[in-house]
Amino acid sequence: MGEKSRRSAVRLTARGAIALSLVATLAGYVLTALLDVQHVVGAAFVLSSLLGVLLVNRRELLSLVVTPPLVFFCATLFVELGRAFGSVSIVQSLALGLYTSLTGGAPWLFAGSALVLGVAWRRGLRDNVRELREELKAGAEVPRPRQPFVPEPEGYFEPKVYGTPRTED
Repeated sequence: MGEKSRRSAVRLTARGAIALSLVATLAGYVLTALLDVQHVVGAAFVLSSLLGVLLVNRRELLSLVVTPPLVFFCATLFVELGRAFGSVSIVQSLALGLYTSLTGGAPWLFAGSALVLGVAWRRGLRDNVRELREELKAGAEVPRPRQPFVPEPEGYFEPKVYGTPRTED
């Protein structure tokens, strides 16, 4: 069979791939709490990021490739905020929880981001970047009409009285 039959019929938008990664990372946090296995979060993040970059439309690779750190941070913030609400000092507990979780998850975050970047590059990220550069260059070359200087209208900062007061006869 041809190359088209080997491709997946399922395609995601960048938003769908980001949502997939976020939900899977949150599910990884839940499984970590239930099973008491720390690597579940990282593995869920990396696998969902890989699945997302494989299923996303090629034209949306550029949008997807910049989001893994944000997804991991948002999922961690959500979980740590939930944990912090039960403590005496919410801010201190949140800061310590974020620091601990993000430091422990840094290797997974790096691996997931590098994997997304590598797969996206092979799938055509280079073409997306080239198209963006051409669009930006074309936009910069279009001469913009200069707007004439228009002074502020009178009374912009001071109250202005319009008309004359009515006199009752």
